[in-house]
Amino acid sequence: MFEPHGPKRLSDIVPGDETWFPFFIIPPKRLNHMWVDGQGDRPVVLRPGFQSRKRMFTVFFNYSGPLVVDILPQDTNMTATYYVQNVLSQVKSAINEQRLRVSTSMTLLLHEECRSP
Repeated sequence: MFEPHGPKRLSDIVPGDETWFPFFIIPPKRLNHMWVDGQGDRPVVLRPGFQSRKRMFTVFFNYSGPLVVDILPQDTNMTATYYVQNVLSQVKSAINEQRLRVSTSMTLLLHEECRSP
């Protein structure tokens, strides 16, 4: 079925998935430098913004590597509207460009854990 000139080819399949990537930013040590006298203790400096943050990455790829990488903007929720307007529109245009190069007639989009309507 997946032979070089068979009815289906691996280049016709575009799988995708999303995941959360946590990250945090540590300010440089030089920002904590300060002059203190010998009388008192050094004040406690809290690291502002040290809390762990995370961003959602949605990645679609094909046989040659990543096709689309979408990063959900900060303080935004993944909704059906965002997914259709931003993510799927990028995937559609990337698949259309791929079709011209590889001459595929039909592309199968496979998104992990996505329910079909």
